[in-house]
Order: sequence, then C-alpha cells, then structure tokens
Amino acid sequence: MKMISTKLHSIIDYSTSILFIAMPWIVGFNEVPAATWVLIAVGAMSITMSLFTDYEGGMVRSLPMHVHLNVDVVTGLLLAASPWILGFADQVYLPHVILGLFETTAGLLTSRSSHETQESPLERS
Repeated sequence: MKMISTKLHSIIDYSTSILFIAMPWIVGFNEVPAATWVLIAVGAMSITMSLFTDYEGGMVRSLPMHVHLNVDVVTGLLLAASPWILGFADQVYLPHVILGLFETTAGLLTSRSSHETQESPLERS
C-alpha cells in the first residue's frame, strides 16, 4: 500500500515546484548558473507535468498517473546527481540532493492511480 494519495501528491507537486524555482535565491547560490537553471528547469517541468496529469490537481488530465510517477523518480535521481554530472558540486550540492531524493521518495510512495479516476463497482457492470 502506498502512503501518499494522488490528491496529496498534487499539492506536493505544485508547492515543491515553486520551491525548486525559488531555492537558488532562498539559499543564495543564484550566482551559480548551472545549479540555478537545473532547479528552475525541474520546477517548470514539474508544474507543466502536473497540469497535464490525470489526477486531482491536473487541468488537462492527459498524462497517466503512473507515467507522472515514473518521471518523478527519474527526475529526482537526476536532480540528486546533477551537481556531479554538471560539475558544480564544489560550489553547491546539498539542496539538489535533498530535493532530488524528496522527489524520488514521493514518486515511489504515491498511489499509482487516482481515486477520482478509478471506476466504481457500479460502473464495471
């Protein structure tokens, strides 16, 4: 059983996306271009993906929830590794590691289908 509902995941998605975008200025590494832009890109991608996901927070609802969660896991792992992949680990790495592992964990612990989009027993007959 998954610990995070899709409704809670949608709230987490939008709030952490804003946090990703603001983090370089909150922590003070906005002078490191690669470190800044990777978080802005992940935040913008996360907002866009959330708008298109078939869950309670989605507007267009064309992206299946399981695809969204798989992207969260992969993106989180890449975000956590980005300081070393992009070569800015000597300047800043902890925010990327923490946020990346948080995103990965949220993707792994969230229910793979929305309660709102599941068929009720009456609809199956």
